[in-house]
Amino acid sequence: MTKTRRPRPAESRTAATRMAATRTAGRAAAAALALTGLLAAAGCSGDSKPARQGGREVTAEPAALGPSGGTAGSGGSPSGSASSNAVVALTPAVTGRLDDAIQRVQKQTGVPGVSVGIITPSGTYQKSFGVADKSANTPMDPGMYSRIGSESKTYTATAVLRLVDQGKVGLDDPISKYVDGVPGGDGITVRQLGEMRSGLFPYTSDQDFVNAFINDPNHVFTPDELLAYGYRHPAVFPPGSKFQYSNSNYILLGKLIEQVGGQSAGDFLQAQVFSPASLGKTSFPTDATLPDPHAHGYTNQTPDGSVQDATGWNPSWAWTAGAVITTLGDLESWAKTVATGSVISPASQTERMKTLPTDAPNVSYGFGLFNNNGWIGHNGSMPGYESVAVYMPDAQATLVMLLNTDVLSQGQEPSTLFANEITKIISPKHVYALPAETASPSAPGSASGSPSGSPSGSPSGSPSGSPSGSPSGAPSGSPSGSPSASLPTNTASTVRT
Repeated sequence: MTKTRRPRPAESRTAATRMAATRTAGRAAAAALALTGLLAAAGCSGDSKPARQGGREVTAEPAALGPSGGTAGSGGSPSGSASSNAVVALTPAVTGRLDDAIQRVQKQTGVPGVSVGIITPSGTYQKSFGVADKSANTPMDPGMYSRIGSESKTYTATAVLRLVDQGKVGLDDPISKYVDGVPGGDGITVRQLGEMRSGLFPYTSDQDFVNAFINDPNHVFTPDELLAYGYRHPAVFPPGSKFQYSNSNYILLGKLIEQVGGQSAGDFLQAQVFSPASLGKTSFPTDATLPDPHAHGYTNQTPDGSVQDATGWNPSWAWTAGAVITTLGDLESWAKTVATGSVISPASQTERMKTLPTDAPNVSYGFGLFNNNGWIGHNGSMPGYESVAVYMPDAQATLVMLLNTDVLSQGQEPSTLFANEITKIISPKHVYALPAETASPSAPGSASGSPSGSPSGSPSGSPSGSPSGSPSGAPSGSPSGSPSASLPTNTASTVRT
């Protein structure tokens, strides 16, 4: 699920927060957590993607979904057999209710544009609403590229598990075996980093980092520079004793990937994750460029809290915690891959799916993904963008969405509000929910797009910001101030992820 709302790196969704002064980087956490079999999509080929016409289409054709195969963890069906009542059939009446609900939430939150993809054994639903560019009034379209914040953590976690499968990394090895200079690194395992249980202070909760990002969103941060913001603080708790969504964990895992993989993080992800999963439109950026066509992203993580276009802001602050770029179609495929483990060994998938409790009810977090009341995957949030990508093995159902704002609405990330209303309709016994963002003095800028402490919109780091005023994205409150990457959506800093 990307937090540090003012820059929220990916996904981070373990427990964390947002901009106004220091939300955290937890959006990703909340979203990442239980939602994250983290964006897994077992069938990563483009064949199962619904056809699109102008970005606005609903189809009722049977989805080409095979058995989910693989453990589902708490809330999934190990056998992959679809539950007869986990999701409802996508009848015309149901799709009509979805249209109404999505437009209602969009109006309430002021989200400029949103794309939603749903795949079930009974059919598919793929539609876009609103605009991708408020100045040009360009319609939102499912085929557009978007930043996804802490959803990125699912790819990073998968890259680490690929190294595990190759015998190059051990989940229970100390991180000090692979990366030097980590405070207490001899007592922190690779597994604890992936599970958001390292105790390392989240760099996105450091006020100096938040100030640096907000004052210059085009600054190019190095991974070591990011970690240094967190290292200046003492550990929050002993390794393994608690859950806290922290983008610092996934920056460290990025360094591990480079150290052991012998390539840049982006090159390794391309070769070992994107390509094997057939994700032709997914990439790890090396600068602030977004491929065309892309949605413009709007945020109020600004010095004065005004809403600005953050499309060209440099995502280096989120790096392997939240910088990935993709499309709705690739994300639909990836959601199933993550939850079913099609690009890693069954043994590694079993380890990934060992989810543990978080502070959010019905949300548990595993190795880079969460289980949100049966929905496995992650969420993400960073300045201008939010995402949710989850899969329910019990129902062989996928839910994915991309938003072009991270402005909170009444303390909630808009992505959480959309996912909540959608699942009330399609899976009333499995409703996606994350707590509203809350201030956390001890982790003002922890990732919010994924679990970063106490997940609130997505496991420790799920986007929690959504505009609540007019459709133009007027701020509904004051900026919380710290990048987030998502899955935690609750903490007081912004720049989530």
